[in-house]
Amino acid sequence: MKLFNLLTVYPKFFESFKNYGLIKKGLDRNLIAVNIIDIRDFTNDKHKRVDFRPIGGGPGMIIQYEPVREALNQISQTKIILLSPQGKPLTQSKLIQLSTENNITFVCGRYEGVDERIIENLIDEEISIGDYVLSGGEMPASIIVEGITRLIPGVAENIESIENDSFNNNLLDYPHYTKPNKIDGLAVPDILLSGNHQEISRWRRKQSLGMTYLKRPDLLKNVNLSKEDDRLLQEFIAEHKVNKSD
Repeated sequence: MKLFNLLTVYPKFFESFKNYGLIKKGLDRNLIAVNIIDIRDFTNDKHKRVDFRPIGGGPGMIIQYEPVREALNQISQTKIILLSPQGKPLTQSKLIQLSTENNITFVCGRYEGVDERIIENLIDEEISIGDYVLSGGEMPASIIVEGITRLIPGVAENIESIENDSFNNNLLDYPHYTKPNKIDGLAVPDILLSGNHQEISRWRRKQSLGMTYLKRPDLLKNVNLSKEDDRLLQEFIAEHKVNKSD
């Protein structure tokens, strides 16, 4: 069983998170456990405050060192991650790496930030979910926990769907369609209706390469393309140029 510890000043934030989707499946199947820890339970302040004004002046409030330290002291043999806009960007490769950990603790920052000594002395790693700022780390923690959970064998119903996700193998996913076959003058590509699974597989690979080329060409730098991949990509580029000129 994989254990996620969530240190937060808003424990109720995660209540609905546990009741839906893959997180609920993981919990129901005893494949994951989610331990929500209220940082306020570890302060000596009679008003349960865990933040204070920054020394030296400045805006906002800073989460104090001591209550975070005391909360972390309740957890053993865990990887400790601070959700922070200053952290390394989250990627699918990082999620895959984290999925090998059995016990992960997420410290959800709030207010203006956390005391720097928390980062220096208590944290193993900082992770950011993007170049923007949120009010706290609860949403980023939820994103990472779900991203890891869906990689755990037995949680998702269709492992093939997981393996074909965007960013696995540094490629975007191919386009998907479902019923009806035609709507608002837009039709499902004929190849998908052909029943020829080999050609469908080839088409999907071509679309995956092509979508990456169009939308995230930076990812292709990290992909070792086979000769067949090169042919498929060139086909896509040629077809795309024809379509753009129509």
